Amino acid sequence: MENIIRFTATDLSKYTSHRSGEIKFGERMLTIPKDEKPFEFLKSCEANYVILGVPEDLGVRANFGRAGASSAWESAIKAIVNLQHNKFSKGNKVLILGHIDVTDAMKEAEALNINEKEDRKKLSLLVEKVDKEVSHIVARIITAGKTPIIIGGGHNNAYGNIKGAALANGKPVNAINFDAHTDFRQLEGRHSGNGFSYAMEEGFLKKYYIFGLHENYASKGVMESIKKLSERVRYNTYEQIAVRKEKSFSDEMAHALGYIEDEKFGIEIDLDSLPNVASSAMTPSGFSVEKVRQFIHYFGKNKNAAYLHLCEGAPALDNEKNSHLTGKLIAYLVTDFIKAKNGE
Repeated sequence: MENIIRFTATDLSKYTSHRSGEIKFGERMLTIPKDEKPFEFLKSCEANYVILGVPEDLGVRANFGRAGASSAWESAIKAIVNLQHNKFSKGNKVLILGHIDVTDAMKEAEALNINEKEDRKKLSLLVEKVDKEVSHIVARIITAGKTPIIIGGGHNNAYGNIKGAALANGKPVNAINFDAHTDFRQLEGRHSGNGFSYAMEEGFLKKYYIFGLHENYASKGVMESIKKLSERVRYNTYEQIAVRKEKSFSDEMAHALGYIEDEKFGIEIDLDSLPNVASSAMTPSGFSVEKVRQFIHYFGKNKNAAYLHLCEGAPALDNEKNSHLTGKLIAYLVTDFIKAKNGE
């Protein structure tokens, strides 16, 4: 884990707002001690969940999106460590591993112009470097018997999550994606819009379900590709469920789970599917926060849920007064997943 900037006990103390009479998550959460080997410590520690950050927006830039997703990691950590440690959720079941060191790649990306073909290729190569790190670390976390919670970053990291889970599993895994977009674009160089198509092409993704696709943003070409792969890729749309009421949210969750639960599966949550959440592709219309919380609880309680990925949040794109809200939202979703996995 050479390319991880480890989260330390000092970091925990720095971010935690201590208050008399209260116990915060940050006072109970685990970090890897400086003199310990990370993988060995992971295997033996009492934590069941390992939080990993990928603070980049390389894939978003390469997909012609607005930069800013790199800011979600710190915002989320500030919120998570200040949750209450209580009977509902306990900080000592969570270890903050740290975040992948993307400093050099982000600096390099600043100088690149997405509208230049050669620069776009360079951005895709930077995404591939991050892919390798994500897949390696996710595989090691799962091999250690722990459940990864990955906080992005762009949705390009779905590829690394899926690959890592598949490597740890010894065979392809499934994925369900709560998203306004398919992220199943053509194989044109890595970016945030083709993590799932690359994962399937390379044999790491077996079955893929897109939940709540927005009909206005599904290109004809991508929908034709999905049609050709109808045994392996399925979807429903936001409009079918929330606008035309042709399908119910709860029935569709049951239907989607029936499709993917035969194998280990990843839960992918794109925050740009939620109304007015700061992100690179912010939307005014979509499922409520309560719906995504129900979704995470429903799928998280299944024994085959292998990881949770929360991506595309971009507090840097919010107004200054509300920039903490994205982190607070991520904290809610993290604890919803943990409570579901714990059977609560």
